[in-house]
Amino acid sequence: MTAYIALTKPRVIELLLVVTAPTMILAVGGLPNLWLLVATLIGGAMSAGSAGAFNCYIDRDIDRVMNRTKKRPLVTGELSDREALVFAYALGVASIVWLGVFTNWFAAALSLVAILLYVVFYSLILKRRTAQNIVWGGVAGCMPVLIGWAAATGSLTWAPVILFLIIFLWTPPHYWPLSMKYRDDYRAAGVPMLAVIRGRAQVGLQVILYAWATVACSLLLIPVADMGIVYSAVALVSGGWFIYESHRLYNLAIRHENVSPMRVFHGSIAYLSLLFLAVGIDPLLPF
Repeated sequence: MTAYIALTKPRVIELLLVVTAPTMILAVGGLPNLWLLVATLIGGAMSAGSAGAFNCYIDRDIDRVMNRTKKRPLVTGELSDREALVFAYALGVASIVWLGVFTNWFAAALSLVAILLYVVFYSLILKRRTAQNIVWGGVAGCMPVLIGWAAATGSLTWAPVILFLIIFLWTPPHYWPLSMKYRDDYRAAGVPMLAVIRGRAQVGLQVILYAWATVACSLLLIPVADMGIVYSAVALVSGGWFIYESHRLYNLAIRHENVSPMRVFHGSIAYLSLLFLAVGIDPLLPF
């Protein structure tokens, strides 16, 4: 059972669920129906787990080369290729049926799109072909906000689109620092990450640009969704901190000093978590 759980990439699932619940709170302007919330989170977890399992199956050859991924179940032999593939398909089908039955079929359809984007568009097409893989491949990681909003309301408006864009713009400055740390791994595996193709300084510059774009997009949510003072303050303060850390990474890189890319990587997770925590709290306040 532990091997199957590892196959789903649970840390990724955790982050995706962090954005789903606040999105649903914002969608209904308060606390959503508890069962609907739980059902959406379960369905979303299964959907993300299915995509993660497919990715582990597709990337099993490069996972054997990279030190960061050598302990994954298909590398260690804890699971066979067939077991992983059957599990991925079963979990994917279960997630779509679950969301369709317990939320609505619009949310279920968006879940299917998310799986296909991650498995086909990112894992099969982009990842090994372009340094922009994580930019456009990251679209799949933005889907939980659309799924959550659709589950809560049965439709989409501009607010979830802004939330989608926030995560889309956030993904490169979140993931590229990780690729800086594991640049040798990616080079050995033949994956053309930006850090492999362009080097640390170029990665640092791109992180800055995307960080600024992320924060600017987060501020757009204020007029679009009529956000209050809590979200506005968190977006400004945490966004300023995120931008500062991005500039710090770049400055160290161009000076050829020792950089700490994982500081930005972990900091970006904290930033997004705080931002979406504010998204969830703001509609519950009387002011």
